This record gives sequence, C-alpha cells and structure tokens, in this order.
Amino acid sequence: MSIQAPRGTYDILPGQSEKWQEIEQKINELCRLYQYKEIRTPVFEHTELFQRGVGDTTDIVQKEMYTFQDRGNRSLTLRPEGTASVVRSFVENKLFGLPDQPVKLFYTGPMFRYERPQAGRMRQFVQFGVEAIGSKDPAIDAEVISLAMELYRSVGLKRLRLVINSLGDTESRLAHKEALVAHFAPRIDEFCSDCQTRLEKNPLRILDCKVDRDHPLMATAPSLADYLNEESQAYFDDVKMYLEELDIDYVVDPNLVRGLDYYNHTAFEIMSDAEGFGAITTLCGGGRYNGLVEDLGGPESPGIGFAMSIERLLLALEMEKVEIGKSQNLEVYVIAMDESAKKQAFSLLKDFRANGISADMDYTGRKLKAQMKSADRKGASYVIVIGETEMASGKAGLKEMATGEQQELLFSEMAETIKNRKTLEE
Repeated sequence: MSIQAPRGTYDILPGQSEKWQEIEQKINELCRLYQYKEIRTPVFEHTELFQRGVGDTTDIVQKEMYTFQDRGNRSLTLRPEGTASVVRSFVENKLFGLPDQPVKLFYTGPMFRYERPQAGRMRQFVQFGVEAIGSKDPAIDAEVISLAMELYRSVGLKRLRLVINSLGDTESRLAHKEALVAHFAPRIDEFCSDCQTRLEKNPLRILDCKVDRDHPLMATAPSLADYLNEESQAYFDDVKMYLEELDIDYVVDPNLVRGLDYYNHTAFEIMSDAEGFGAITTLCGGGRYNGLVEDLGGPESPGIGFAMSIERLLLALEMEKVEIGKSQNLEVYVIAMDESAKKQAFSLLKDFRANGISADMDYTGRKLKAQMKSADRKGASYVIVIGETEMASGKAGLKEMATGEQQELLFSEMAETIKNRKTLEE
C-alpha cells in the first residue's frame, strides 16, 4: 500500500511552485513599499492563546483546531490563523515599546484547520497577512485595505469587490447585542445548537451562521448600523473618506460581521466576482481589533489587519484565466560526448553558475541525440557539445538554439560571452 499525503494537504510541484514564488516576491516587494516588516511565529502555540485571542465561541476554536498534548502534558495547537500569534509576539517581545508606532508587520506561512477540503480551502493552507498595531487612526485602516487590494491587482486580478462594515465600539456593540438577544431569544429553539450557545455569549455570531442563514429571523435582525454611536459613525465615515482618497471602490454591507470574536469598528472582505468561482467568493478578510493586545496581557495598543489564503488567490487567477509564474528557461546545456569531456563540461557548469548563468548537463549517459532533445525540452538558449576535437583544441561551438548560429570560443571565454549578451539584451 502506497503512502499518500493526508487528506486536506497537497504537494506543490515544479510548474506550480513558480506561481507561488512569484506571489511571494510580489508580497515582499509590496510590503517593502508600504514599510511592513516580516515576522515569523511558531507553527504551534499554547491552546489558550487561540481560545482567548480568537474566541471560544468561534467555529475555529470549537470545531476546527488541531490540538494535542505534548510529553509535558501541555495543550498545544497548530495555528489556525496568524493574528493571535503576531499579537502574542508583539506583547511578549514588548514591541509596544518601540519608538515608531504603529508597528507594521506581515507574515506568510502555513495554517491548519480541520474542515471539509474543497477547491481553494484545505486543512493545511498558506496565509499571507498584515498587522498594524499601535494606532487608532482610520487612515491606517484604509492603508491596510489598500495593501490587500494592491496585491490582487498586481498579479492581474480584475473581478474584485471590496465589502466593508463597521462593528462599532464597545458601547455600540453592547447595545446591538441586547437588541439581537431580544430578537432571537423567543425562537432560538428553531436554530442550530451552535446558535443557541452563541445567543448569550456572542449573538453577533448568529448572523454569520451558515446552517441557519435562510431562517426568516435573519432577514429582520437588528442592523448594527442602527446602533452605532456618534463616535463609531464618525470613525467609519473617515475610513470611507480615506478609501475614496485612494480611489478604492467599496460596498457597505451592514450584515458583514466576520467570523472572529476580536473584531470591532472596521471589518472588510474582498470578494471575487469571477465566473465559476463558486458559492464562497471571499478571498480576503480583516478588520480592526482594539482590545486584543490587552486581552493577551499587553498595554492598550489598537490594531488592524487582514489575512488571505494564497490557495484562494491562485484559484481566482485560474477563474480569470490569468497566467503567472512561467518557468525560467535554461540558459546553457552542456553535452559531453565521453567521459574525458565530462570533466570539462562539469567545470564549465561551475563557471556559468558563478556568473549567474543557469546551466545543466546530462547525468545518465545518454547519446547525443537524446541529450539534444533534453536541451530542447528544457528550453535551453544555448548548447555546447564537447568531444575529442574540442578537448584537443580547448574550444567548442556555442550554439544559439533560436537561430542555429554557432560561435567558436575558448572554454575560458564562454561564461563572459554569454554574460555580455545577457547584458545587451537587458
């Protein structure tokens, strides 16, 4: 019986890995432009971090976490999302003491959730996210949103829709919570067991329920927008003003609540409107989390961030038929006709690579014709054939595959000649 990858995981093979590399390069460059610095946190954390940071009423904590006991009988969890880990690190390493605030961070790495695998949603998935911690300026909300939008645009996506909402401050949310409890309580027995549990703990999460989303009470539930106090409304108006200043179109959706307990004020999602994408169109989600740093033992440090699945980004590219990550063709393929020529060929590879020129040769003892076919499959720009004559003269022909033209050169001239040609082409 062959051993296969666990359900919900997959291998990224050559031909696909180039797409990932291009996205990662764009992430690094974009974060450099916006001045977000990379942070790398452990793949597993103490379970309590996610119970406190994500919220024990969320589906993530209740149903989806990979939790285990280590040999010291400690409860540990593979990270299901990135924000809690980043905020934990922010507190533990006292980044709140840095002179420049907010602290602007980004991360890219694997996350783990036990859910039903489907296109673009796996049990191990790669998430890119940013966190700006230490400012309650609505302008930073707009900046974070614009960074997410710019990444999607930079890889060629066009069918995008930004949806935003305000979840309000503590006072606004408390008033809305009381209204939700009064609305759902008389008929809560008609809802799923999760919603019945959420009624008192976090009734806002009922609005995010996928099981009961068609219940008639959902359509008539009190809107959070009606309970925003003056300060919360002014904050939201400023966020919208800054988005307009950045020429970013948006749609306000009063039913957007997000799935994590730590959000307040600004919440947003970026959707794909590409044909064939499926029922779940969300590419990216995020929002403001004032209070999370304090919940994890730090001082008052308001924050905002987002997270996006790279797998879903790739799926959106596929739906819009956008090609990225084309393989870089091989520059030089060296063919050795016999064992005596192989040493010289191997030496040439060293020279080429030292000069930044990609080079390869045969390691299976194939005949000339087979090696030429291999050079063609690899898309080699140049081919060099070394046999007895070439070894005796110290020269070989540098054949340009696109034109068939051949130039006789000393072995010592090969690397410099190709390097100069590359410079002229650039």
